[in-house]
Amino acid sequence: MIEWIESHGTWFYVITFLWTFLEGETFVIFAGFAAQLGILRIDYLIACAWIGSFCGDNLYFWLGRRYGERLVTRFPKMRAGTDLALSWLERFDTWFILSFRFIYVVRNFSSFACGMSGIYWPRFMILNFIAAGVWACTFAGAGYLFGAAFQHLIKDVALAFKLGMLCLFATVIGLSVYMHRKARRQAERMQADAARTPPGP
Repeated sequence: MIEWIESHGTWFYVITFLWTFLEGETFVIFAGFAAQLGILRIDYLIACAWIGSFCGDNLYFWLGRRYGERLVTRFPKMRAGTDLALSWLERFDTWFILSFRFIYVVRNFSSFACGMSGIYWPRFMILNFIAAGVWACTFAGAGYLFGAAFQHLIKDVALAFKLGMLCLFATVIGLSVYMHRKARRQAERMQADAARTPPGP
């Protein structure tokens, strides 16, 4: 992989843009390791990964906004992932947009689902631009800082990181649902107690 990166020279930045347009955490980690070796510039790498990821998600958003229901009807296998992303977007809104590219299960459906929702496109673009920057810095930085140690385990590290983010997000969801249900039960008990209390004179 490192030899392949080195053989492409400055064209590799274009490849980074195109690759991250689709996805590519492991790819960006390898590229970060190449930057540590002096083959690439880390600032150019982060910029290309940032813009590529941002542009890709906005394309998927547009497809969801324009053709979402039609595509889901035509390709039923998309339904489960899209519905899951929509339900999380409804519950967590801003936080979901900022974090979905780190969530292993719904990563590939999230931008598409956001397009199917009623979210305002400029708002999605701003939040997605921030999230794409965090994503690019995180994975390129991981490769740059730890690539030498992880060069034989780099795919496993990328997968473990994504699964860890999924577990973290699932924990947040579980706590939020628990607190919401607890507050609702308390409100119902208060209403029931108020209904049983006789009115004053």
